[in-house]
Amino acid sequence: MFARDIGIDLGTANVLIHVKGKGIVLNEPSVVALDKNSGKVLAVGEEARRMVGRTPGNIVAIRPLKDGVIADFEVTEAMLKHFINKLNVKGLLSKPRMLICCPTNITSVEQKAIREAAEKSGGKNVFLEEEPKVAAIGAGMDIFQPYGNMVVDIGGGTTDVAVLSMGDIVTASSIKMAGDKFDLEILNYIKREYKMLIGERTAEDIKINVATVFPGGRNEEISIRGRDMVTGLPRTITVNSKEVEDALRESVAVIVQAAKSVLERTPPELSADIIDRGVILTGGGALLHGLDQLLAEELKVPVLVAEAPMDCVAIGTGIMLDNMDRISRKKLV
Repeated sequence: MFARDIGIDLGTANVLIHVKGKGIVLNEPSVVALDKNSGKVLAVGEEARRMVGRTPGNIVAIRPLKDGVIADFEVTEAMLKHFINKLNVKGLLSKPRMLICCPTNITSVEQKAIREAAEKSGGKNVFLEEEPKVAAIGAGMDIFQPYGNMVVDIGGGTTDVAVLSMGDIVTASSIKMAGDKFDLEILNYIKREYKMLIGERTAEDIKINVATVFPGGRNEEISIRGRDMVTGLPRTITVNSKEVEDALRESVAVIVQAAKSVLERTPPELSADIIDRGVILTGGGALLHGLDQLLAEELKVPVLVAEAPMDCVAIGTGIMLDNMDRISRKKLV
């Protein structure tokens, strides 16, 4: 049996794995639960995510990736090993080729760390590709034609904005403002306004269920529980969409500014194409209510959310694996 080629979207919030010929076979949170005393891995993925904020002192739930890059090398390696063994993609005599996506502005040291972690977890040849390029392919854009295509990929740790043409990136920007920062802003807003402490998971629930970033775009409420900072006792409050819009305004402005700066540096011919073709939003952050409307208003171009924004990068790796020999590959020496 030969090993299968696999594509990995190594995200700050989720890891998605695409196996050639099978499609996306794994989509799990990038979380690892460790025993602090022995350093032993207790749980990985969804099982570990359920433990976040709910573990006894000797167990820690770690996110080994921060802002799109590896923050804890050994834990990332253990996580990848766990996922790859679970999929059973290794051959008897051969190891799988891997295509891994990374943000546009990571350093060569960070690239080397990703490559080493993948090789140690069982990869033979490891190729790295820039995330917005792969996301654009996964969203169904034909980036190999001489037209301008613009993609805004909002993940958990980074937002990548890129204009692509002839199969490559023309102008790009990567900022450390994305889904995790939105959660943090909501968490800090509740702490500041209500003097109440909530966890990351509660902040994420608020973001998914009531948040909007377009003024007046949504009018919903949610009841949340947390710990009162004054009495130290549990308490329930109600938060509405308008409050969350206020809490997220500054963070979203950073993404709008990054998109504007990329457009300002884009050659005029390609800018004209973007007016016709619009901007595609990918990544989990694309699901944030009202973001497409806000960007369309600010950039003065049509903005569309990709069909399955969270899966775009993984789908893109699958398409690139099928064309591995034809596409210019970026292999690190």
